[in-house]
Amino acid sequence: MGRGLDRSGFDMRRRSPWGAVALVMLSGLAMMRNGVDTEPGPPQPAPAAVAEGSRVGAAPLAPPGLRPLAYAPASRIRIDSIDVDAPVMDVGLDREGWIDAPPAQDPNMAGWYQNGISPGQRGTSVIVGHVDNEAGPAVFYGLGSLKRGERVEVTRYDGRVAVFEVYGVEVFSKEDFPGVRVYGDTGRAELRVITCGGGYSRTRGYDGNVVAFARLVATR
Repeated sequence: MGRGLDRSGFDMRRRSPWGAVALVMLSGLAMMRNGVDTEPGPPQPAPAAVAEGSRVGAAPLAPPGLRPLAYAPASRIRIDSIDVDAPVMDVGLDREGWIDAPPAQDPNMAGWYQNGISPGQRGTSVIVGHVDNEAGPAVFYGLGSLKRGERVEVTRYDGRVAVFEVYGVEVFSKEDFPGVRVYGDTGRAELRVITCGGGYSRTRGYDGNVVAFARLVATR
């Protein structure tokens, strides 16, 4: 899949925040059907069926003086606590209107939704990736085991690094995906890392999405 921007002169304008497009692409990631039928399967956070069961706590306070970054595409993601160190490609929407995913045959590739917010910019940016493929675990296999306080680092094509702190991880049914809550603009620079999760069957694939919620706490 080719990239959608010329890296020698990418558009530095701020992209539009999540709007109607977010609500029509919610099921796309749950439509990755390359899961392998293995035990015990990828780690899963507690289901978020009710607010009392939520694993999302208060977002961390950004250090005084921390400013969001200008627009720049994502190039790499690191999550040391779950051994993620992967390149990031641009993804858009597929022909059915769902958010696209990186090629399933490349297990160590993540995708940044290029029509949204860039990591470190004010607003909510989104990075997606497979949990597994037919050969075994993929880039975000361990996403469900993330804990509050752990860090996610996203390197951008302008050479800057946006550092996010995780403040919650949940699994949502694709039938009741809370789009506004996941994609909504909190007024801060935030990141959502998303993969497939929940129950799995060979006929239907995964029935939900694991979502990690994180807020910008540093840049370099």
